[in-house]
Amino acid sequence: MAGVRLWPGSPLAARAAARWETPPGLTGASGEPDSTPSDAPDAPASPEADPTPTLEPLPVKATDIKIDHSGWYSWALLDTRTGELSGPADRTELSTTASLIKSWIGADFLRRSAEQGTEPSASRMAQVETMIRDSDNNAAQSLYEANGGAPSIKRLISMCKLKDSKVSADGGWSRTMLSPADITRLGACIANGTAAGPKWTKYLLDQMRAVRGTGDFGPRKAFPAADQKKIAIKNGWVDRQREQEYHVSCMAIGDGWVIGVMTKYDISKGYTYGANICKQVGVQLRAAAS
Repeated sequence: MAGVRLWPGSPLAARAAARWETPPGLTGASGEPDSTPSDAPDAPASPEADPTPTLEPLPVKATDIKIDHSGWYSWALLDTRTGELSGPADRTELSTTASLIKSWIGADFLRRSAEQGTEPSASRMAQVETMIRDSDNNAAQSLYEANGGAPSIKRLISMCKLKDSKVSADGGWSRTMLSPADITRLGACIANGTAAGPKWTKYLLDQMRAVRGTGDFGPRKAFPAADQKKIAIKNGWVDRQREQEYHVSCMAIGDGWVIGVMTKYDISKGYTYGANICKQVGVQLRAAAS
């Protein structure tokens, strides 16, 4: 129901129902007919396979999220161990990322530096740090230009195998169009080392765990303080004057999981309204796992 305003009290306002996907290849079924002739001798018995190890339960679990809200929001949860993606049907809807995309800008800059065999200067590293931790826009613009601008977002879509996302029409980083599902794919791409490369992945995740100040909100706030320090995040928030909407986007990367949330609502409500929606998604996903 993209673009529909749902105000408090609406029967549709409180529900974003989950839908689950299992990527091809995880079921183990080949779908091919048995091609062994009926009169062929019995094949030798194969050695007994080791039992498949049981995965530990994650601290978050897909569920039907219910939040009293106005505007639009959607979410996605990715189990990065199995590739299972869950969330409501509109998890593929696009919205502008604002500062969330700074996680990719930093990753792209650091990986390309390593690929070119160069060590970033102290001033560039300071830009990466303040861009991630403090969401510095000037640092983001400088690094985005160093990455080549819009082609950097095209690399994101290709390298991280995003399915819904688009480069902004004006080429600016803030209006990059992602979906909640693709936010989780970006998070997985950072966590598995593809985005920043082997040299810089740990550094980037450490910076994302150290996000502070205004940008420290979202799903990780649903966790105890000790656990929050282990969760890497990057959030975006901006008042879109053209649309008269506030856009808030949240990404949280934990051990074996990524959550992506996007919101759009009346501009008068400010960023804390969307920040709370992101937190409430985390609260309910945690509660479902307990």
